[in-house]
Amino acid sequence: MRPSAASGAEHSKALLRKMLREVLVGREDPEGFFAMCVSALGHQETRSQFLSLIQPLFTANSSLHSILTSIYKEYFSETEDDELKLALALSLLETKDHQLSTPSQESRLQQPGDRPNQRSSVQLPAVSQPQGSSHTQLAVVGRKENTNSPQTEPWVKVNPQHTTRETEHQKSTHVDKYNKETPGTSQIVCVSRLSGLFSKQDTVEEGDQMMDEGDLNQSEKPKRSKNRRQRRKGVGRQVVGLPCSPSAPPPVLLWFRRDLRLCDNPALIGSLEVGAPVIPVFIWSPEEEEGPGTTVATGGACKYWLHQALSCFCSSLERIGSRLVFLKANGEGNEVGSSLRTLKELVKETGARTVLANAVYEPWLKERDDVVGSALQKDGVECKMFHSYCLRDPYSVSTEGVGLRGIGSVSHFMSCCRQNPGYALGVPLDPPVSLPTPAHWPQGVSLDTLGLARMPRRKDGTTIDWAANIRKSWDFGEEGAHARLEAFLHDGVYRYKKESGRADAPNTSCLSPYLHFGQLSPRWLVWDAKGVRCRPPKFQRKLAWRDLAYWQLTLFPDIPWESLRPPYKALWWSSDRGHLKAWQRGRTGYPLVDAAMRQLWLTGWMNNYMRHVVASFLIAYLHLPWQEGYRWFQDTLVDADVAIDAMMWQNGGMCGLDHWNFVMHPVDASMTCDPYGSYVRKWCPELADLPDELIHKPWKCPASMLRRAG
Repeated sequence: MRPSAASGAEHSKALLRKMLREVLVGREDPEGFFAMCVSALGHQETRSQFLSLIQPLFTANSSLHSILTSIYKEYFSETEDDELKLALALSLLETKDHQLSTPSQESRLQQPGDRPNQRSSVQLPAVSQPQGSSHTQLAVVGRKENTNSPQTEPWVKVNPQHTTRETEHQKSTHVDKYNKETPGTSQIVCVSRLSGLFSKQDTVEEGDQMMDEGDLNQSEKPKRSKNRRQRRKGVGRQVVGLPCSPSAPPPVLLWFRRDLRLCDNPALIGSLEVGAPVIPVFIWSPEEEEGPGTTVATGGACKYWLHQALSCFCSSLERIGSRLVFLKANGEGNEVGSSLRTLKELVKETGARTVLANAVYEPWLKERDDVVGSALQKDGVECKMFHSYCLRDPYSVSTEGVGLRGIGSVSHFMSCCRQNPGYALGVPLDPPVSLPTPAHWPQGVSLDTLGLARMPRRKDGTTIDWAANIRKSWDFGEEGAHARLEAFLHDGVYRYKKESGRADAPNTSCLSPYLHFGQLSPRWLVWDAKGVRCRPPKFQRKLAWRDLAYWQLTLFPDIPWESLRPPYKALWWSSDRGHLKAWQRGRTGYPLVDAAMRQLWLTGWMNNYMRHVVASFLIAYLHLPWQEGYRWFQDTLVDADVAIDAMMWQNGGMCGLDHWNFVMHPVDASMTCDPYGSYVRKWCPELADLPDELIHKPWKCPASMLRRAG
């Protein structure tokens, strides 16, 4: 054996010993481990070395040793006579096919002296598999398939820490199919040599103590950054295919909504645990998203972000060997598009018997999901929802033991959560390295067909690209979310407590759009935030404030359009459309308000302090109703969130449960958030040449100074 080949074999054995420890602690099943050995060592090496590899288990765990030994014996139970009969049968089939084929279709069996990088092929007729069988299969001539091996863990993760350059060329058997592939035919593909493994928990070295999720003390400081970043980077690395039963179970429909991520996605991991092919789908139904009232749940900027996020997420799924099927909800006649109808058609087309999704909590969407679940259950299809969008399921929060005094405040909400605790938060879930794919993908539509990023056109036919600056300002993918989080935890978090209101410095996380579309889970954010040396309670309370907004929405589903406090409905409100338009376009004459509104229009975002400033100005100084501000925010914010925006505007309009008892003057506020005028100069360049002391009060400037400033 050459030195490079020997070192490669020893490396594979070392990795398999580490994998064996995973089997011992119950994180890997014996059949999956044996299949890994065959993939890493090859047929002959496994035959000669497997028993010695598992010998330490004889004393450590005799029952597991017996199971692995029986799997080994069953796999290698074929006799030389059986192999000879198989070779003879293949030879007869090859001769028969050769007589029917053209000379160009001839092929030869690979000879022992052939170089490994030269592809040979064995001519075999297409083998019809049951529909739904799609897992990657090991192409090994002369071996008996283990049809009893379970499908629970068909894929293995690859550890970037242990990935090394391959020292041996990988041998493969290429199958030429003369016959037309029949429905359900699963293609046999080449399986690459094992490069490395890592477990679902943090990577551990030999001798490190293993800790189960349930035993983890929530108060302890978690090991945050390096291991989790390395596990994220493992996505898209080399994929190792494992064998599956020829009769694979029906596929699982994985219904994505606002959970466009691979990291810490319970529904995604739940689909893998079913042990069946997974079909990720996204169904767009704008009528269902909007709900019964004027929620403006899908405004222009929000839909544009969704379009870009779906495009990025589709690429992420392709890197792990899958894809995202886009569907537009359809209805019959004048009916609105129905997700239930679309799912039923999808179940009929694919034969799926399971639908999994992460729950959403808007009351009208939860009602939709309940109807979908009940209807699918009647048809014999299991439908399961997972909790992940908020830290606390808003439908599980109770005021029992706390009372109603102070309801609407974050302190009251946190007291309710402490008094009536739910299930433990748990640890974030690692992203999968691959997804088992179906033999046949359902027919979908293109992303553009959903109409999420449609741009208006001028009379001359040219496009008005209003989102150009939004594209320049954001990375719309899951990787962009984690990059922003890492940057914030290394810098901005240390100034957040005292300077989060500053508009002229990046002291906020800018994570709100990623949280809204589920590209970053709140649980992942909490764990990473706990890992930094500085842990400002103000930042952590923001997530509680987000959960509070969803709890209020479950209690009062009409808060996006109806004032909670009836007396405020009788107040006089202005209907001056000119004032409203000036506020929307950043033309009020108050530099701080105008700068914030222009930032909103160009980038789809402003920090929380500035949202308070412009809301207070609209309501207290222009006397316009809060609903006008809410609707504009929903249309222009990339993080437009019905629950959060409705709660904020209700409070700003003095009619919410925790309404504001203050008014923010735009000049006084500028001394806090933009004392040197750099923020105003960035977004209102016509004021750039004014001195610092007058930039927030240009009406006090002499006429000569205004002329010099242009």
